[in-house]
Amino acid sequence: MLRLFNTLTRKIEEFKPLKPPIVGFYSCGPTVYDYAHIGHARTYIFSDTLQRILEFNGYQVKRVMNITDVGHLTSDADSGEDKMEWGAKREKKSVWEIADYYTEDFLLMLNDLNIKKPKIITRATDYIPQMIELVRILEEKGFTYKVADGIYFDTSKLKDYGKLSGKTLDELQSSLKAGARIEMVKDKKNVTDFALWKLTPVGVKRQMEWDSPWGKGYPGWHLECSAMGIAQLGKSFDIHTGGVDHIQIHHTNEIAQSEAATGKPFVKYWLHAGHLTVEGEKMSKSLGNYFRVSDLIIKGFEPLALRYLFLTASYRKEMNFTWESMKAAQSAFVELKDKISEIKNSVELAERTSLSEEKLVTIDELRNKFTSSINNDLNTAEGIALLWQVVKSNVPPADKLDLIYLFDEVLGLKLNQIRTKEDLTIPDHIAKLAEDREKARKQKNFKEADQLRKMIEKAGYILEDLPSGPRIKLQ
Repeated sequence: MLRLFNTLTRKIEEFKPLKPPIVGFYSCGPTVYDYAHIGHARTYIFSDTLQRILEFNGYQVKRVMNITDVGHLTSDADSGEDKMEWGAKREKKSVWEIADYYTEDFLLMLNDLNIKKPKIITRATDYIPQMIELVRILEEKGFTYKVADGIYFDTSKLKDYGKLSGKTLDELQSSLKAGARIEMVKDKKNVTDFALWKLTPVGVKRQMEWDSPWGKGYPGWHLECSAMGIAQLGKSFDIHTGGVDHIQIHHTNEIAQSEAATGKPFVKYWLHAGHLTVEGEKMSKSLGNYFRVSDLIIKGFEPLALRYLFLTASYRKEMNFTWESMKAAQSAFVELKDKISEIKNSVELAERTSLSEEKLVTIDELRNKFTSSINNDLNTAEGIALLWQVVKSNVPPADKLDLIYLFDEVLGLKLNQIRTKEDLTIPDHIAKLAEDREKARKQKNFKEADQLRKMIEKAGYILEDLPSGPRIKLQ
């Protein structure tokens, strides 16, 4: 039984998808006006882990992630500049150029952290017609009003506005007023009201703007996710993830406009990752504590050591990144890989033997404990502890390796790619010759297989054919 903490109900619930075994899953993606940092990385590792656990439980996951390339303003108060236009001015490039550049950099970060690339990645600029249609429906239903600045959603028209945060409309309005650092948009009725479509000011030419029934302009950030989510997953779907900072405004507004337009519940389960602080402070370029995954690589850390570090804590809790914790994670990860390398080496030297009843029971217990842990609201910290328990157990090497690889389907640490210490001395071109020889053998092309063996031996290596597969050693 998979159980998840649902922000909407503020409790841990049994996961029951709307149309099993299919799971509709939308995860908030980046605004591609700048580089993603390690705080963003934590949120994406959390979403990736959730997808892996769903698949571990046999679900077929249809995951959508957006790329916000327009409409995300520099202020939550619906004022300020579009971050994309601001980024383009900063770098003296077109908005389209910076969108492509930072999208590519973001995808490289996902690859470094072994985060599965969602099958469906939606760019906001590709869904403008769907966004305009959503605003038109809301207007028809009486949920909108127009001011000089644009078309706004009237939050006072929705009885349960703010339910995701657990606050009433009055409480949210008081909270936003108290935290506002800039003046509210002129003629906006309520502080909680939000822009659906922003109008381009007279005399201004934006790089990204579109014609609409209300005038030339561009979509509001909140509108984009609703339109893309509904287009790809339907009016109601199972899971929506993001950072905890999205609860009170962005995700609250997604729910409001989606449910007002469709008359149906938008998302069944909302999950949010906790904040990441750095040395006890909020991450900020001005404080000099703003780090990207590439910064860690430059300092000699493996990206997967960062993944390991994040997996050792609850995704919901605020986490404090320190260089000491990063060093400890790297050390633990390197030790883990060394031990798995030794296990793999011993497996290659021995054939699998039959297991005693006691060993079978131990293996079943470890597998069941791991499944129970990860299914308890993604308890990867316990999962990591059980991985170490397997590594140090008296389970036979081959069965130990089976468990390690099974656990890693969820943990995503690439443990099945660890090579033995002897393998590490083998150059890539020699390993490729051995791989080609194995293919030739399977195709019964024994003449080519013999030639490849001779090439390997001529280079100073011995090729052994073991039950587990070919093994290369120095002569």
